[in-house]
Amino acid sequence: MRVKKILIGLSTVAAAALMSACSAAGATTGTALPSTLDIPVTSPAAQPADRSAPAASDAPASVPVKEKPVAEKKEMAPGVPCTITAKACVDLSSHQAWLLDNGQITYGPVKTMPGKAGSTTPLGTWKVLSKEKMHLSREFDNAPMPNSVFFYPGVAFHEGSLSKYSNGCVHLSQTSSLKFFNTLEKGDEVQVVK
Repeated sequence: MRVKKILIGLSTVAAAALMSACSAAGATTGTALPSTLDIPVTSPAAQPADRSAPAASDAPASVPVKEKPVAEKKEMAPGVPCTITAKACVDLSSHQAWLLDNGQITYGPVKTMPGKAGSTTPLGTWKVLSKEKMHLSREFDNAPMPNSVFFYPGVAFHEGSLSKYSNGCVHLSQTSSLKFFNTLEKGDEVQVVK
């Protein structure tokens, strides 16, 4: 009985110390803390004999690590350097482009002329943003850009020189630009690779 009173007394002192420490911390952070603390108190004699605390060696050797999600690897379309999800594929290093449907080439390869150094055609996977049959470039003194298919802000497939680099767009022949214009729709995927 005397041991029980001592344990209760020690628990009360510990709880008071803990509450005053928490109150001081709560005052600086503005966090409200409970005014009472429920701490179960049992004497060693009241604990069952078969209860034993797990030893440190009973803990797992390593903490399970949550696996990181693996990026889904997209299937490559046969005969082009793009995936099967692309509707248009541009290879900047070979100056070629293709139109695709479910990974199958429907048109191409056709010759292209991409952006020059300092105004390179952006690499990546994009979506067709808009189409304009006869776009006049405000950036380049109303230069005509027939059959424009914009897939990146300010960058489009369009009819243009196949002997001179562009300012970022993908130049196509008249025939090819018309085919790209008539085939691609807003939201279609365009992949530009090097």
